[in-house]
Amino acid sequence: MGLIAPRLDVIKPSPSMAITAQAMEMRAAGIDVISLSAGEPDFPTPPHIVAAAYEAMRNGETRYTAVDGTAALKKAVAGKFRRENGLDYAASQITVAGGAKQIIYNALLATLAPGDEVVVPAPCWVSYTDIVRLGEGTPVVVPCPEAEGFKLTPHALRSAITERTKWLILNTPSNPTGAVYSREELAGLAEVLLEHPRVHVLTDDIYEHILFDGRTFHTIAAVEPRLKERTLTVNGVSKAYAMTGWRIGYAGGPEPLIRAMATVQSQSTSNPSSISQAATIAALEGPQDFLHPRALEFQARRDRALELLRVIPGLTCRTPQGAFYLYPNCSALIGCRRPDGVTIRSDDDFSLYLLDRACVAVVQGSAYDLSPHFRISIAASMDQIEKAIGRIAEAVEALG
Repeated sequence: MGLIAPRLDVIKPSPSMAITAQAMEMRAAGIDVISLSAGEPDFPTPPHIVAAAYEAMRNGETRYTAVDGTAALKKAVAGKFRRENGLDYAASQITVAGGAKQIIYNALLATLAPGDEVVVPAPCWVSYTDIVRLGEGTPVVVPCPEAEGFKLTPHALRSAITERTKWLILNTPSNPTGAVYSREELAGLAEVLLEHPRVHVLTDDIYEHILFDGRTFHTIAAVEPRLKERTLTVNGVSKAYAMTGWRIGYAGGPEPLIRAMATVQSQSTSNPSSISQAATIAALEGPQDFLHPRALEFQARRDRALELLRVIPGLTCRTPQGAFYLYPNCSALIGCRRPDGVTIRSDDDFSLYLLDRACVAVVQGSAYDLSPHFRISIAASMDQIEKAIGRIAEAVEALG
């Protein structure tokens, strides 16, 4: 009998975190690596949020809280959902955890039985499918090609649903493509879901406030209220509020599901940090005027990155509509030879080549279940973005 559980055989460490760790190791060795792999804003946490955490510590708010969030934070989350999304949740329908990833983990571990299927549109965030596998479910990955805007269509959704389907996972704006579903597109998916009352929806809205070109955010339970009782609306403060290290995610959903998720959390991490919870109240209830200027800065970086990428022979890139990623297509470079004679046979090879030759860290498209692409994070300074893409251009030019 081995020490490591067989369940770990079906999952892998997060590729984006692995690439980021490798870039950090190279930097520590004195190599000038530019990392465009991490999904972490380079903005500071706003001062009023930091001040709220400091005040909570001064006031002795350093003890255990309720397992899935304080009453004060649940009230703030309910207010946010009502104010920004038109969704009404009671405190018993809200849960708080150590990040949106833990929310998703809790939900899937609490609901999946062996063989249950989860429809996952691809490209998709790297953790969705592995969390499904940890819960002994079966991810049903549905390719959503560039020609479809990297979005799930009603036809593709209908074709993917079987009698074993328990969940559909939606992510808008999307990691890694920046695709944003319109109200009409969500309504089309909702029509299909209404035909299948056993199927629940987990919507990951973590990039809600990072939208480009005047777009408006929509979430499916607000677009189709008849789906609200089988939708888990997931969000958090990591991205828009630049609070990745604070580790707070939250969700609203049907009360039986929320109770089950609290049971999972009670036997894993217990409550999220009391200090981070206090800071999150300030984030949700305090000034929001910094959100739009930060989104505009990401948009400016997107525009500059696209301008530079699109003149590199062999690379094309669809314009992201939100989030802070680009997902360039490198299909024209598959089959090219590196200066050392090695043939590039996949986006894995191309991403490794960029790290080796250009000292630029990106994440290969295979990690997101749709190749041949690679993901660039624009959550970096304009100077770093320009320098990195310049290096990418030089590396591509060196290919034979």
